[in-house]
This record gives sequence, structure tokens and C-alpha cells, in this order.
Amino acid sequence: MTQAEIFVGLDIGTSAVRCVIGMLDEEHQVPSVIGVGVAQNHGMRKGTVLHVDDVAAAISEAVGEAERVSGQQVTGVTVNINGAHVQSEESKGVVAISGIGREISEEDRLRVEEAAAVIQLPANRDILQVFAKRYRIDGQDNIKDPLGMQGVRLEVDTQIVTAGTPLLRNLETAVEKAGLYINHRTISGLAAAEAVLDRRQKESGTAVIDFGAGTTNIVIIEEGEIECVAVLPVGSLNLTNDLAIGLKTDLAVADLVKKKYLTLEGETSFQNVSVTLDKKEYVFQISEIRMIAEARIEEMFELIDKEFKKVGKSRKLPGGVVIVGGMARLPGIADAAKEFLQLPAKISSVSKMPGLSEKIVHHPEFVTATGLMILDMLLGPTGPEQKQGKFVGSKFIEKMNFKKLFRS
Repeated sequence: MTQAEIFVGLDIGTSAVRCVIGMLDEEHQVPSVIGVGVAQNHGMRKGTVLHVDDVAAAISEAVGEAERVSGQQVTGVTVNINGAHVQSEESKGVVAISGIGREISEEDRLRVEEAAAVIQLPANRDILQVFAKRYRIDGQDNIKDPLGMQGVRLEVDTQIVTAGTPLLRNLETAVEKAGLYINHRTISGLAAAEAVLDRRQKESGTAVIDFGAGTTNIVIIEEGEIECVAVLPVGSLNLTNDLAIGLKTDLAVADLVKKKYLTLEGETSFQNVSVTLDKKEYVFQISEIRMIAEARIEEMFELIDKEFKKVGKSRKLPGGVVIVGGMARLPGIADAAKEFLQLPAKISSVSKMPGLSEKIVHHPEFVTATGLMILDMLLGPTGPEQKQGKFVGSKFIEKMNFKKLFRS
């Protein structure tokens, strides 16, 4: 099997790096997982690289494990971009149709999208992705695909995702030090959406909330288009820190308490819980644990709802919210989302995928890595000489065909 026949998603998270290797199941024409690897990451904080060598070592370990499982060698990967430096904004582009008979061609479509990407950015920011949302032809609005239509003036509304240039370069350096090149780059939340949302959810209006260790990724998709991309600098590590402070204990003990006893569901039948670390027993009141956690969870959902309000979607998403990521394991988190966001909410993970799916389907923290693998399959390998993508002017733009990215 050659590299062109395998597809790799690399989720470089704050606390862990996860690698998923897949191939196309020819019989069913769906992705099949053939390798999975995970390694602890000690070189990042809140989604950004602090120690390149530590991140490179974690990448090598996770990819190496996936290679051993799959029996394949990985050279190119599709990676996620994370951190609060990721931002999105709307932009418009306008061009005149110059073709014979004024019929809109693929070249016209690319020209108008490139025109929308000509925006003023600080010297330390790069355009990461440009998503065409809707087109207008001579004033006719809400056109999804203008190809083949007649007109004189073509306009487009786009969502442009930008990221901090130095932070992007640090991540690229870590991947290169691990002996890999980058096929494609995308936001964690977009990869998660690709893995778990179906066509109905994408059309009706659905938010994907990816709770990571150091960040929370938010993506809203409505009528098949991206309406919001946001990254909040809070995650499950903040919950651990709060427990350590509130319970007046070590971080390691607080983490044990969180994983073993924390729940947001109903009332417990016992008042005290205990954990043992290094042969020493620690006893805490379950009510105190619950109170500390609920305060942090409420604050996180308030921040999420602020992002919804920015795009006019607070309490207005028929598809509700889909929760993924490590914190999706917290019992009662979906009910908390329903209460605080006043929307339908559910936990989701990857399903209906042959291969080594047992290790992924029941673990929502693998959703992003699997989505990245699927995107690697959809977009195809580029090769080392193309890893910087396509340049428009002086800014980097990696174009994604939206119909392919959010397919049914």
C-alpha cells in the first residue's frame, strides 16, 4: 500500500496527540480505520506550542504507534490548528464576468473568492481558510453554486479564518521535526463536524462544541454553511485547577477526583469520597466537588452562549449542540448544555466506520483526529513541495471545496 492509499489525521492537542490512519473501504466506499496512536503532550498550553521539541516527540510517539498498528509508514498528515489566536471574520468579493456569453466559469468563481480574501491583516496573522457561503449574480441573492449561470457581476460572501503566523510556524516546525509534512490544515471544530454531523444537522443549524484540555472549539453550521468559528481558551484543565484550589489539594489528586467521582447527574447516595495516591488517602465531600465543578461549567457555557449571540444564534439552533472531546465523558454534561444554552444537546462520537472502530467509536476525544483523517481522504495528499498550499497575493489560502468538506 502506498502513501497515496492511506490517509492520516493528526490531532495535536494540549494534553495529548492522537493519530488516526485510514484507508478507503472499496466495497462500501467509506473510510476504514487501520491504525490509531496516542501520546501525552507536555509541550503545549491552551492549544499553542511552547516547547517545539516536546511536541515533536509526542507527535513521533503517536504516529509511531499508529504505524505499528497499521503496518504502514506515514509521511504526510492533515493537522488541526488550535488556540485562542484562531479568529474568523466575514468578507465580500466582487468581480465582473468576462467569459463568452457571460457564463460563469470555475475561473470566475475562484477570482471572486480570491477578491474576498484581499483583506487588511496585521503582519503577524495569516489567512488559514476561506469558506464561500453564498453568491449573488446581478443582485440575485442566496445562490449556492454559480457555475454555468449567466450574469455580468458576481459577488460572494465568505467566512475567513485567520491565525497567528508565529504560532502556525511553531506548529509546522514541530511536525517537520517529527519527520512529517503537512498535507492540509484546518480548525479542530471543523474536523470534528466532518466526523459527526449528517446532512440534516448541517442544513437545520447545529453547533459542534469540542471540549479539549486547554481549549473549547465552537463551530456553527447552518444551511450547509459555516456561520461561526471560535476557540475559547478554557477546557478541562481549568476544571482540574479549580478542584485543586477549591479542595486545597495537589493537581494529581484533583485530576483523580475529577475522573473518578465528578458527575453533574442527579444526587449521589454518599456524602464523602476518597482517592489514594502514593499510598496516601484523601477524603473529600461530594457536595463540595459538585459545587466547584458546576461553577466552572456554568462559566464555560456562558462564554459559549456569548459566541452564539455574536452571530444571532443564541437559543436559535434547531439542530441543537453536539458535544465531543475529552470533557464529553463527564456524566451530565449534555443535560447541563440543555439547561444553560436552552437548546437540544447530545454527546457524539464516530460511528458507522469499519476497521479499528472499537477504540474510537466510544471515545469522543478521538472525533477530531478521525475528522482530520476523513478530510485528508477528501482533499488528497499534496506532497512536500506543495505543503504551503496556494498563495493569493502575499497571504496563504488553503481552499476547501465546501461541497466536499461537508458532504452528506
